[in-house]
Amino acid sequence: MKSVLFAILTFTSFWGFSQQDGSPDEPIIPVDKAGLLKNIDITFDLRMDFQAYTFRGGDNYYNGLQFENGFTALGIAAKINDKLKFKFRNRFNKSGDVQSLDRLGSNIELAYIDVKLSNALNMYLGKMTALYGGYEYEFIARDVLEYNDIYGNALAFVTGAGLSYKTAEHNTFGLQVLNSRTALYEDIYGDVVAENIQEPDWPVTFVGNWRGSFFDGKLETIYSLSHSTEVKDRGTTFFTLGHKYENKNITLMYDFHYSYEEIDTKGIVTRVIDNEVAAENVTYVENWFRGKYRFSPKVEGLLTLMTSSARDNAQAGNKLIRTSYGVIPTVYYSPFKDLNVKFYFAYIGRYYDYSEYAIDSFGASSFNKNEVRVGFIAPLLLL
Repeated sequence: MKSVLFAILTFTSFWGFSQQDGSPDEPIIPVDKAGLLKNIDITFDLRMDFQAYTFRGGDNYYNGLQFENGFTALGIAAKINDKLKFKFRNRFNKSGDVQSLDRLGSNIELAYIDVKLSNALNMYLGKMTALYGGYEYEFIARDVLEYNDIYGNALAFVTGAGLSYKTAEHNTFGLQVLNSRTALYEDIYGDVVAENIQEPDWPVTFVGNWRGSFFDGKLETIYSLSHSTEVKDRGTTFFTLGHKYENKNITLMYDFHYSYEEIDTKGIVTRVIDNEVAAENVTYVENWFRGKYRFSPKVEGLLTLMTSSARDNAQAGNKLIRTSYGVIPTVYYSPFKDLNVKFYFAYIGRYYDYSEYAIDSFGASSFNKNEVRVGFIAPLLLL
């Protein structure tokens, strides 16, 4: 496939673009450089499904049917030379509005360079994934039908710098210094602020990440710890403990997430307590489990379970606001031997149980959502 593209591009360079004033110019891609295309990967990722859903909460009930493009993205990754790589991904079903802090649209998820400083040390510069850790976070949105509450509301792609160091014992350590936001505080929250809120000199996040591998790779870990400054003198401390066991046809993953937020960055507690004032001193605690079993080369079964609790620590007694639960059984069918295209059937059940405190004090109401989806996931390598 790539050799055919090389020939077409070289031919086009000579005959389609070299006729100006009757004299030939240099081709856009010289023959001696055409081989560089071997170091370029162009991907087009799709996830589309048909959904049947219901919502029940209090006196409210509705249902519906629809097709949805859950993920559509174009990616480019290239090796420039032995020391330099870059990666870029544009997700088309995201807002393209240029953000006031990092000056990129939210649809640009990745735009960074990877500099190889030594055989063990790499440096990353640009807009990248924050290495918050855990295996739920390892999957890009193409492969996740429903995130748990933290990652479903977290800012995953931000601009900054990072280092990764791989030891001889198959452990990798990462450190990142990133913007904690893509936009200025006033552009995110507007008038929804708490008292004495000020924009910091630098809304910054520091992230430490450790990846471990044990027992010939059967057991792996991803642990991370981060602290971010959201506003002046107030921030978020977040840590994740991720574990993965893989042996033959079975894969098991378990994550524990804890986030203490002096200013509520996820917005869940804020939306319950008072939409006019950003909540302060809130805590999110989560558990996430995914089990996968390969029944045959073409059929896989998947089960995802999740819980999440949100607490308001500003109130006396550390008040529980809500607990959410999720269950997602899925069956994948891969009909093509040489393509990683999967068709799937899934049920998504989400249950949101509000505490008596939230019901009595803020008029909250418990609710649940149920979906059945039939669709496909297609990570396509174009070049």
